[in-house]
This record gives sequence, structure tokens and C-alpha cells, in this order.
Amino acid sequence: MKRTRKARKKTVYVAIGAALVIIGAIMIWFNIPYSPVVRQFERDVQRFSVQQSAYSESERFTEEDFAHLPEVLQKYIAGCGYIGQPKMSCMKMEYKDVDFGQARGSAPLKIDYTQYNFVKEPCRLALIDSRMFGIPFQGYDSYSDGKGAMKGVLAKSVTLFNQTGTEMDKASLVTFLAESLFVPTALMQEYITFEPIGDCQVRAEITYGGQTAGGIFTFNERCEMTSFTTNDRAVVGSDGSVEYVPWSALCSDYVLSENGIKQPRSFQAVWNYPDGDFVYFNGKITAIKYQ
Repeated sequence: MKRTRKARKKTVYVAIGAALVIIGAIMIWFNIPYSPVVRQFERDVQRFSVQQSAYSESERFTEEDFAHLPEVLQKYIAGCGYIGQPKMSCMKMEYKDVDFGQARGSAPLKIDYTQYNFVKEPCRLALIDSRMFGIPFQGYDSYSDGKGAMKGVLAKSVTLFNQTGTEMDKASLVTFLAESLFVPTALMQEYITFEPIGDCQVRAEITYGGQTAGGIFTFNERCEMTSFTTNDRAVVGSDGSVEYVPWSALCSDYVLSENGIKQPRSFQAVWNYPDGDFVYFNGKITAIKYQ
């Protein structure tokens, strides 16, 4: 009888010890810097940085580079201080502590967001870094070679969703267009065209990879771009459902950066549903760098 009790105690101790080892291993895995998603993101950034290098350090913007654009765009470029600045092949934009809504009515998730936009060919790579209930969550939003994808991974290994397809291709393409004014070399490429609509708006269209998408840029009295709106971006549900809803990107709080360029610091991405707006991305831009 005593031996049986001792054996049971030993079994319990062994089970507790094994559980502690497993928990410890999981905590170490959660907290080490390595992540397959981050590694893939870094590899892709490095690859496209080489492939998409388009301008030398000595090349700088002139007024003639933008003479073909509508007047309000020329005023935006001049007013933001891009004339005389080096031409860029890529933009890196960073956000910290963004309020990111996963669904209407749910509490937003706090995320850090890092993106790269390349201009020789439309390419956009964006990394989401966050935690859900203490568990690492990372997302990779990409557009390259005419294909868009959005992947979400929990605990560095469990894929929650991996959206691809024609709707993602078009949504990613129009997102690149929405951010094109932050990377003025994109405005010089043949894949984007502009048409003025009055004094404070221009219609823009981008064509690449067999897809065409468009939207409208709006500017304030200081010729600062304040919004981009489009009907070409679909809400793709985790179940594969597709719903086309008007979408807006809103910019504000323009400030002069260290490199002498005036840039926005506040950015929101909004689904304009018929029964009310859903601001699913609400963040402050902490850095914009060019290379």
C-alpha cells in the first residue's frame, strides 16, 4: 500500500515536472526574437531592396519631374518640400501602438506596424507585430509581382488565416496607390495616371499585373493630401466571403520632419459601411525613411 502511494506521488511529481518543462519551453519560444513570419518579411525586404533599386544618390527631384501632373499635385509636392530632395527607390514607414480593429464592435488590438513601399514595380510589404492574451501574434500583408496576400500567425506557428486571390490582388494594388503620394517617385511611373477634379481633388488610376484600380485624392487649402477614397477595395472575410465597401485613408497632423519634408503623423484606414464608419486602423506615424 505504501509503495502504491509512493508510486502515485512519484507519477504526480513527474507529471508536474514535465508540465513545468513544457510551459517553460513555450515561454522561451514566445519570447525569443526569432519568428518565421518576421524572417520571411526580412528576407523579402532584402530581396526587393536589391531588385528594385532604381535611383542613384545623386538624382534629385526637379519641378520638371512633376510638370505632367495636375496643378494641385504639383503644389503638394512643392509645399511638402520634395523638390531638391534625393529620388527614392523605397519608403520605410513605421507605426507604434496602433489601434487595430479586427471586427466591428470588438475591442481594438494594439499593434506595431512596419511597411516598405517599392516603386520601380508596385510592391508593398507590411509586418504586424502584437500579442493576443500574452501570445505573440504576427501578420504579413504583402503585394509583389501583381499578387496580394494577407497572413496571420499566432504563437509563431499557428496560421489563423492566409488570404489570397483576385480580390486580394486588387485590394493590395489600390492600397499601394493610396500611399503613393508619400513616395513621389511612384507618381513618375507609367503605371499611375491622374485626372483633375476641380481645384482640390484628383482621380488616380493604377494598372499592374492585369488589374486596374482607382480612387480620389482630396487636398485641403494648404494643398496637403487629407484623404483617399475608393470603391475598389473588398472586405475579405476569414471564411472567404467578399464584400465591396467604400474605403478611405485619412491623413492629418502634417509636420516638418528632420529631412526637411512635411509629412503627416496621423493616419486612419476606414471602412465606410452604409450604417456607419469602421475605423479599423488608427495610428501615429513614428518614422518615414527613404532609400
